[in-house]
Amino acid sequence: MSLDSLEDIAAYIVSDGKGFLAADESTGTIGKRFDAINTESTADSRRDYRELLFRAEGMKGNIGGVILFDETLRQNAKDGTPIRDLISSTGALPGIKVDKGISPFNDSEEVITGGLEDLDERCAEYQALGAKFTKWRAVIKIGDNMPSQECIDANMQALADYAQIVQNNGMVPMVEPEVLMDGDHSAQTCFEVSENCLKTLFTCLEGNSVNLKGTILKPNMILSGTNAPLQANIQEVAELTVKVLKENVPTDLAGIAFLSGGQSDFLATAHLDAMNKMGDFPWELSFSYGRALQQPALKAWMGQIDNVELAQKAFSHRALMNKLAAKGEWNEDLES
Repeated sequence: MSLDSLEDIAAYIVSDGKGFLAADESTGTIGKRFDAINTESTADSRRDYRELLFRAEGMKGNIGGVILFDETLRQNAKDGTPIRDLISSTGALPGIKVDKGISPFNDSEEVITGGLEDLDERCAEYQALGAKFTKWRAVIKIGDNMPSQECIDANMQALADYAQIVQNNGMVPMVEPEVLMDGDHSAQTCFEVSENCLKTLFTCLEGNSVNLKGTILKPNMILSGTNAPLQANIQEVAELTVKVLKENVPTDLAGIAFLSGGQSDFLATAHLDAMNKMGDFPWELSFSYGRALQQPALKAWMGQIDNVELAQKAFSHRALMNKLAAKGEWNEDLES
């Protein structure tokens, strides 16, 4: 497939069951993960860990795009190969997280994502560095009097403004309206909030004349709140998630790559597979997982060079399992 247009790039990344490896943890976030395995977080240790993922056999044919943090896009592998070239050699495309994180919205518990003010200049640099796509995450909380329509409107418009700037700079925007799992709300409440977010988002994208055929949606699945007394089962999650997408996402969108959002690696795979077993859709239903792809590898690695091969096998297994799930071909027996 030629990759001469935004449409080509977006379609390639999610073709044939491929998905995204989200390796865009901030320095602070990956530091916490390294703390859990008693490993010091330095520029070299972060490079070594990410490099072991990118050199794993399971990258090939299973991962179509890798979301990077600014530091990683600029780094070279230990042998001097630019990390972006290492990723490209596996058949995956390098991308970059471009938002600058969240801050309080109207002095409330709600949040707004920032980073638009210098985004055009940063995107021009990232495109020159070889990035083919970008990601921006909006965070929507469910709780007492949350979310407000004002907060949803502001975050979805920011996503649309971001997408317009990114496409003007020749890269594919990944838009991520994440409704958090935190709370005791029902799956139905998650459905209603997610529906509002998606309707508002696509209204804003249309208003900004964003090319949907060159855009990837990274949504949450429809899940019960983490502390909800009644948890939706795998089939219920699949049915509610497919319903909200069918009713609110235009058919000309390039693809949908779900975030795992705190799910276990097993459940993230099982939910994706259950959706794809429900039939054909106008878009590819794929994955854009961070912890759900990385956690077994991180635990196997433990910061030790002797464990690199073991960690790569753990990552490669999860990458293959999720590709199968994206094609509706996974089953639990494959995990043993």
